[in-house]
Amino acid sequence: MAALVEDRSPLQLGAEGSYQGVHFALIGRLQVKYSQGLWNEWHLLFDDMRTGWLSEAGGEYVLTFVEYVGEQLPAFGELKIGQRFLLAARPWTVSNIETAECVAGQGELPFTVGAGYPLAAVDLRNGANFATLDYSATPPLLFVGAAVDFKSLRMSNLRHGQAIPLPAVEARVFRCPACASPMAARSREILAVGCAACGTVVDSGDDNYRILSKALGSRDEAYQARLALGSKGVLEGQAVEVIGFLVKQWQGEGVSEHWAEYLLAAENATYRWLTEYQGHWNIAEVLSNPPAVSGAMELADVRWNAQNFRHFATTATAEVIQVAGEFTWRVRRGESNRVVDYVAPPLMLSRESTANDLNWSLGRYVEPEVIAAAFKRPGQLPEPQGVFANQPNPWAETHRLICRLFWKLAVLALAAQALLVLVGGGQTLLRQDFEFSPGAADEQVTREFAVSGRPRKITVRNTTSLDNNWLALNLTLVNKTTGAAWPVTREVAYYSGNDGGESWSEGKRDDAVVFLAIPPGTYYLTVDPDLATEKPVAVRDRLEVQSGGVGWSNFVLLLLFLAAFPVFTRLRHTAFEVRRWAASDHAPVSSDEAEGDD
Repeated sequence: MAALVEDRSPLQLGAEGSYQGVHFALIGRLQVKYSQGLWNEWHLLFDDMRTGWLSEAGGEYVLTFVEYVGEQLPAFGELKIGQRFLLAARPWTVSNIETAECVAGQGELPFTVGAGYPLAAVDLRNGANFATLDYSATPPLLFVGAAVDFKSLRMSNLRHGQAIPLPAVEARVFRCPACASPMAARSREILAVGCAACGTVVDSGDDNYRILSKALGSRDEAYQARLALGSKGVLEGQAVEVIGFLVKQWQGEGVSEHWAEYLLAAENATYRWLTEYQGHWNIAEVLSNPPAVSGAMELADVRWNAQNFRHFATTATAEVIQVAGEFTWRVRRGESNRVVDYVAPPLMLSRESTANDLNWSLGRYVEPEVIAAAFKRPGQLPEPQGVFANQPNPWAETHRLICRLFWKLAVLALAAQALLVLVGGGQTLLRQDFEFSPGAADEQVTREFAVSGRPRKITVRNTTSLDNNWLALNLTLVNKTTGAAWPVTREVAYYSGNDGGESWSEGKRDDAVVFLAIPPGTYYLTVDPDLATEKPVAVRDRLEVQSGGVGWSNFVLLLLFLAAFPVFTRLRHTAFEVRRWAASDHAPVSSDEAEGDD
């Protein structure tokens, strides 16, 4: 059969590692060709005599084991992308449907490869769990496992004996079949190269360098890459190189938007992505443990990794309009996919799907200064325009700190107010009982009482025995020494009864009147009652005089002053969120728009 095609893989036969504490060795390898490129399947032998498969595709590593189930497996033609169903008592989501071909093999394998064979396979996802239905056998085989971090396998005896191996194949140099400009592919794993001169996309895996998409026409707009192809840098402590640049576009209702995506080559034959839209940057990586969301639920919020992501926008057709550089699949101008975005700033989940493939990626918003520093381009990247979907709200942290400070100060103010009330609280200066009878003397005089210290607030309270009656009280507060007087008239009324079996009442039996800023001295009160003539019965009254305690008005004013700061930051925070969601599928509807819809 055909010889193996060399690639950037750090793995080789004889490499060793461990998984869940059990040592294994790589004893065989298959190479599978599909519509978009190649992937490797490494056959593993564990020390406990188990065998497994380590899949290596697009920088992702998945380790699976064959699992035998008693139930009938679904037919290949019955499955669709995004479909959810139960298998082996677990829910699964179809993430990839592919008709491929095993084209090469080496080492020890559990079956005869011969000259190659067709391979129909369906990939399934369940969070971090991964499964493959292999329809090359009858009945089909089920392989179940999970995506693994390459470093967690603790591999040794890698190619070149290095943890981060260098490419084993020299770059292939050729000329663009459209404009004759020089082009290059750094390894056999690179399957598409975009000509930076004319935009033609070439199949570098084809010996004749077949054109995947034609050059840009003279009327087509060419977008300039912010990061030049070949730019090298250190992003989040990892060495990367820009090897691919593409531009995607969405059009709808007379509006056209475009954004750029950069493919970065990283260590251990892995890849990362940078996306840029109007100066806003995201670092994105394909998820190995995507959320389980069916297409019918795509407009609902998504729960992933113990965090809630709100649905932001659905782009029915995101079309590639410009390509330059190298890619690991046969990307071409004009190809499109469906994109659904969910946000939890500074994170964004993106669900991208075609008829045969479903992928989730996680983007994290980064400031342009971070990208400029990573690729040593200080001051050369444009300032962000507007508010991006997952851009962190600059007022979020400020609002949180202001709210925390507000509650601390409010508690301190309350404690101080309570202490003042406790220390400088009101004092009873006089308590005296009266009985007002029809025909008795009109005016009565209370005992004397003293007001000491600074001018005070004096409260006079009358508690009566009124019952379906009223009483008018003409009160006069008199300073015994100076003769100064403060007259006031109060009316107290209380009525109650039963109407149709229901009790009712109105008014009240007590009343209070406040005299402000009464200076120190000796005082007494004159009480001149006026009884109701329609019910001439005696009324008992208890009169109490109290010196006013610490007021609450200053405390309330202080709280209002302190509350102004969190209210201000909340308004700024809300204004930023309104700008964010104005660009979403859930934009706020103004009153004018609502009336227009009616």
